[in-house]
Amino acid sequence: MAVDVRVKRIYDDPDPRDGYRILIDHVWPRGVSRERARLDDWARELAPSDELRRWFAHDPARFEEFRARYGGELVGQRDRLLELARRARRGPVTIVYAARDQQHNNAVVLADLVRDAVRDEADDGSVSGSCGS
Repeated sequence: MAVDVRVKRIYDDPDPRDGYRILIDHVWPRGVSRERARLDDWARELAPSDELRRWFAHDPARFEEFRARYGGELVGQRDRLLELARRARRGPVTIVYAARDQQHNNAVVLADLVRDAVRDEADDGSVSGSCGS
C-alpha cells in the first residue's frame, strides 16, 4: 500500500497537496502566524525532550544516536504514532518542523517511525519495536 509521509519546514509555503499538516516542535516557530502555518494539529508530545534536543544541538555527527534516543522517548506515544500511520494510509501526512537542517532533525526520524508503523500494522495489525513497543 502506498504511504505518503512527508517532512516540511514550517517556513516553506503550505500546499493543498500536503494533506494533514502536523507540527512536532515544543515551541511555536518564531515569525510564523497560525494562519500562515495552516496546521491541522500541533503535537508537542511528539517533540524530543529539551534535554535530548540540547544534547543533539543539530550536530549531524550525533544524528544516529539522536535517532535512537528519540525513538526511545517515543515509546510512550505508540497510540499517537499508530494514529498518524493510519492517517498516512488514507492520504498525505506532512510532518512540519522548524529546524534549519533538512536532513538531520526530529521530523525526519518521526516520518521514518510513522512509515515503519504503517508497515508493521499492515503485517500484524499493531505497531512493533520500530517505535519502541
